[in-house]
Formats: sequence, C-alpha cells, structure tokens
Amino acid sequence: MARFVFATGSLAYGGAERHAVALINRLGERGHDCDAVYIKRCADLLDRLRLRSGAGAHCLDARRYFDVRAVGDFARHLSRLRPAAVVAANPYALLYASLALRQARLRAPLVVTYHSTRLLGAKERLQMLAYRALFWAADCTVFVSERQRRYWLRRGVGSVRNEVIHNGVDIDEFSVRCDAEACLDLRRELGFDASDYVIGISALLRPEKNHAQLLDALARLRQKAIAARALLIGDGPMRAAIEARARALGIARDVVITGLQRDVRPFILACDCMTLCSHTEAFSLAAIESMALGKPFVHSDVGGAAEMIVPGENGFLFPPRDTQAYADKLAMLSDRALAASMGRAARAVVETRFSEERMVDRYERLLLDEICAHSAGAAAVAGG
Repeated sequence: MARFVFATGSLAYGGAERHAVALINRLGERGHDCDAVYIKRCADLLDRLRLRSGAGAHCLDARRYFDVRAVGDFARHLSRLRPAAVVAANPYALLYASLALRQARLRAPLVVTYHSTRLLGAKERLQMLAYRALFWAADCTVFVSERQRRYWLRRGVGSVRNEVIHNGVDIDEFSVRCDAEACLDLRRELGFDASDYVIGISALLRPEKNHAQLLDALARLRQKAIAARALLIGDGPMRAAIEARARALGIARDVVITGLQRDVRPFILACDCMTLCSHTEAFSLAAIESMALGKPFVHSDVGGAAEMIVPGENGFLFPPRDTQAYADKLAMLSDRALAASMGRAARAVVETRFSEERMVDRYERLLLDEICAHSAGAAAVAGG
C-alpha cells in the first residue's frame, strides 16, 4: 500500500474537487493512505472526506493567488508525510505542488489531472503560457476525455506520459431507486404538474454553462404547444440575468431555480430528461450522474460529450449555439416512452463504462506504475 497526497485549489463544490474526494475515499478503502491538501480556505466538501487513521486534510490558507508562505507550508507538509506520489487537480494546484516538491527536495512522481478544455479569457490564456512548463515537468497528465487530450496536446500542454481516464460515478449512490409518489410530491412542491415535460439542468449558474440557451429552446417548445418547463438545479452569479431572460421571453412561470443542493438526486429524478448547453465541458460529471439515474441526456457537442452519448440511443447531441437543433432534440424526448427507453440505455452505459470503480481501478494502476517507474529510475541513477 502507498501514501498519496491529493492537492486541490480548494474543497469547494466543483467537479475537480468532487473527483479528488472520490479518489481519496476509494483509494483509502483499498488500503492506501490518502491525504488532502487544499490551497484556499473553502471547504464545502470537507465533511465528505473519509480519511483513514493517520491521514488528514490540510489547508494552506493562501491569502493571494500565489502565496510564498503557503508554498513553504506545503513543502514542510510533504517533508513530514513523504508521499509515494502527489496528484494535483488542475493547473493551480499543479503550481503549488511542483514548487513544494522542489522546495522539499522530494523525488516523488507528480501526476496532474486536468478537467478543462477551453480557456475562457485572456488572463487564463496568459496563465497557461506559464503553466505549460509545469505540465512538461510533471510525470503524467491525466485528461478526462480523448477529445480533450487531443485539444491540449495540439497546443503543447501535456507531460511525458498522457492518459485518458473518464470520470466515474458511484452507481450504487446514483441508482434509480425512485418512489414514484415521492417524485410526484417533489414535482408538485416545485410547482410542476404530472403532465408537464420537465427538462432539468444540474450546473452552477455561470456564464460558460449557457443557461440562456435552454430558456430560448424552452420558449420555442412552448410555441409548439409542448408543455415544457425547466428545472435549474443550482445557483450562481448568472441567476439575476437568467431570471431576467425568462421574464423577457414570457416563460418566467415555467422556469424554477432550486438554489444550491447538497443532494441533487431527488431533483434529477423529478425531471423527465436532463441537459447541458455549455460552451465548454471536458467530461461532465453532472451528465453521467444524471444518466446513472436513468435520464436521457441532451448535450452540446463539446468536450467528451460524444464519448458518453450515442445519439438516438441514450440521448442526443446538438451543435453548440444551434438553438433550433437543441429545441428539436428536446422536443423528441417529450415522448415519454422514448425518454424512458433512452433513460434505461443511459443507465446501462454508465454501469458498463463510467462506474467509479472502473475509474479508481485505472487511477490506482497508473499511480502504482508511476511509483515503480520512479523507483527504477532512481535505482538506475544510484547504480550508475
């Protein structure tokens, strides 16, 4: 068994952070000692960590984007733990992990998991010019979809070893154990009738998630006399703009925003289908969670969407920003028999290809391989 340190920018409720927590918990169940280090003091997911005795969660409490004191703290922490490998989630954690390993003079392999595809602004693009060298120096980059891997390698972002490991979902936690009456009760509480066609989206209300396109598609469905309504599971900085857009389209009564939810499962189960119309995704954890719950999925054709969705079988893809094509796909799933059939297929593909167990198997093998390769290299240097 080995000791791993997982570094994240924070323990906020985000996809990369949830991914790291899942790996820490599952690898811990397999006998590995997994420690969490997070840079910024935001710990929404702290109580979800199931740490083995002797392992811990350590906050660097960085007060600015780059905090020299926090790097030193990380280095001292690594010197005490002497991990067999360090795993950094995304470039920001990679920055701190790289510098801390160097300062601690540890030769443990460094693996970075990368969860983004597009850079959304000039600031991020400039940062990537600096981060690129850190990727080159890392022992392995793990991308979460093949399309994402190709995108970044064409742009010179990668390591000596570059792997694709799809995100996975706990298929027991996200299983279709739905009390039909409870689902109807929640729909009624949310203001939906049993006859409504409820389209759900589980995503923070941020610009790149592009919720406005769902509202535009919803307005077109209602013009076709389809009793479509939208359930937005989440909250965020775009809430006021989304509400204003719904009012401008005359569909404010047909759009419900739940606010942040620690457990999204009941809300997903209350929907007839789920969707994402994001401008950018790598490999959406929200999508495979919804599919595991037996919901057909309509996804903009970005990132790894085509690696999880077989159009016409377990959901549909549509060209980004093509609102008419989007509305047409959503309209097809207003047929409840078709939606139920595709929902069963969606669950089946998650069980087969995107289970958390399968994901953890691959990460465990990769990390142990990297440790062995590192040890062999060190022995060769010592022998030479």
